[in-house]
Amino acid sequence: MKEKLIISGRHILNLDPHLHMWHWQIPLYLFLGGLAAGILFFASFMAIRGNDEKYPISVKYTPIIAPFALILGLGALMLDLKNPLFSWQLYTTFRIESPMSWGAWTLMFITPLSIVWVGSYLKEIVPKIWNKKKFINKLLKILFKETNEGKANWEWKFNFLIKFETYVIKFRKPVAWTMLVSSVILGIYTGILLSAFNARPLWNTSVLGPLFLTSGLSTAAAVNIIFAKTKKERMLYSRIDIVLIIIELFLIVHMFMGFLAGTEIKILTAQMFLGGQFTIPFWVLVVGLGLIIPLLLESLELKGFHIPPIIPAILVLLGGLFFRFIMVEAGQFIGYLF
Repeated sequence: MKEKLIISGRHILNLDPHLHMWHWQIPLYLFLGGLAAGILFFASFMAIRGNDEKYPISVKYTPIIAPFALILGLGALMLDLKNPLFSWQLYTTFRIESPMSWGAWTLMFITPLSIVWVGSYLKEIVPKIWNKKKFINKLLKILFKETNEGKANWEWKFNFLIKFETYVIKFRKPVAWTMLVSSVILGIYTGILLSAFNARPLWNTSVLGPLFLTSGLSTAAAVNIIFAKTKKERMLYSRIDIVLIIIELFLIVHMFMGFLAGTEIKILTAQMFLGGQFTIPFWVLVVGLGLIIPLLLESLELKGFHIPPIIPAILVLLGGLFFRFIMVEAGQFIGYLF
């Protein structure tokens, strides 16, 4: 009997089948991007519907979180890059077939747009936060004029800001439509960024884009629930979140049904969550604590039971964060070997 020695590069440590190149920075970036996309979606949607005064928290206040979330997310992404000084090259061209190109250009567009949106409401927001903190006052004095009594009169110091604010307010509805479309693209992109990796069976599914978008909207609804000042606004977002959680559960089930009906590697991928090493983290932290328990608590609240709204909202936020960490880690664990 003759023996043959086959040498293959299929089992290179940390590369194939285990690709441990993405760490905490990427799931954090995906979470913050999805959260910002959801916040801006609700802000623009309510503004388009003319509900600026009816639901002021979601239109005027929580959008303040979005620019910071986007900047922090991009900061996390920069930490992950091996050559961050070359990241500007993403903006010298646009490749329609590249999810990374779509994401880079969308982020470059929506980040300043979110700042403009917040700025257009700043004069309404500032009187309510004036004299809260000394460092806030110092920041506000950079932009706003002061009277002789040392109190701001809510006028911009610079004429170009006055003109720009007037222009944005005049065309606020077109700005809202632009932000609405951009936020949807950003929310879907956070999932498509992963699904474009054909060699990773967990990520390579068309369900991931809608699933990440829905999860981002759900986390944004949770933020609006936390900061809502009126019961009417809080209940509205509780209802929205219930619908979004049900959609998430449907998409998760649909994703695993697709895996189990696929090739052998897809079945092995599903088995990582159905008895494998990711079973308890996924079904307990993401589905149990992050989806089913908030769904039950919010449903009970709508039925008239006294449920502190911050509890299901925080669980939704934690569930969305855990979901991205688990998906990024598990996706690097198994690849196509046959």
